[in-house]
Amino acid sequence: METQETLLKTDERIDDLQRNNLRIIQDPGRFCFGMDAVLLSGFATAGRGDNVLDLGTGTGILPILMSAKTEAKTLTGLEIQPDSADMAERSVELNGIGNRVKIVQGDIKEADKLFDLASFDVITCNPPYMIGQHGIQNPDEPKAIARHEVACTFDDVARVSEKLLKVNGHFYLVHRPFRLSEILVTLTKYHLEPKRMRLVYPFADREPNMVLIEAVRGGKPRMSVEKPLIIYKEKDVYSDEVAECYGF
Repeated sequence: METQETLLKTDERIDDLQRNNLRIIQDPGRFCFGMDAVLLSGFATAGRGDNVLDLGTGTGILPILMSAKTEAKTLTGLEIQPDSADMAERSVELNGIGNRVKIVQGDIKEADKLFDLASFDVITCNPPYMIGQHGIQNPDEPKAIARHEVACTFDDVARVSEKLLKVNGHFYLVHRPFRLSEILVTLTKYHLEPKRMRLVYPFADREPNMVLIEAVRGGKPRMSVEKPLIIYKEKDVYSDEVAECYGF
């Protein structure tokens, strides 16, 4: 295994993930993972021997975290941006988890040509939240691709997920509540039946700003709505659940 110094490039840093001594390489000038990715890693599950795919993995935060909390056989991260994929690969090497975690550089829209059909038990995704021209796009391309549907749409994500998931395979998503109606319609369009949903609130008296969804390929219609997840109990103080479950 290479040393930390040889794995880092200019302007990069190594962050402690506070779980199983895992670390991740990030470049603050490009894009760093946020609370949404961490919450999705806690919401998603994978069984022993499962094959997991993370669509739009960025710097690999989801596969790396899920390598610690699950007994999945393989965890593959697909990322379109070469620099981010390279960073993710170096983080995998840094943690010595290359026997389970693999990073593939490629386009989500072509994922059904990169992987065998119906070959994954679990797919996770923390996609761009904003439609292509919604709001002001970040002029910095890496951040624009991460936040806006520049490289792919949610329809693309759902379409390839249906093809790559096994029957009864599970799809896990974190997104924004303002697109909830569209998300549910799109999932059912591609036979990804929503089964579980949890809204995330920054504070108990605020509107939700994230939604976590689990869907099953070919599942029967019936969805449970879990109790709300509150991030902060007061300014700069995490709720007991967030502190206990996510280590903040």
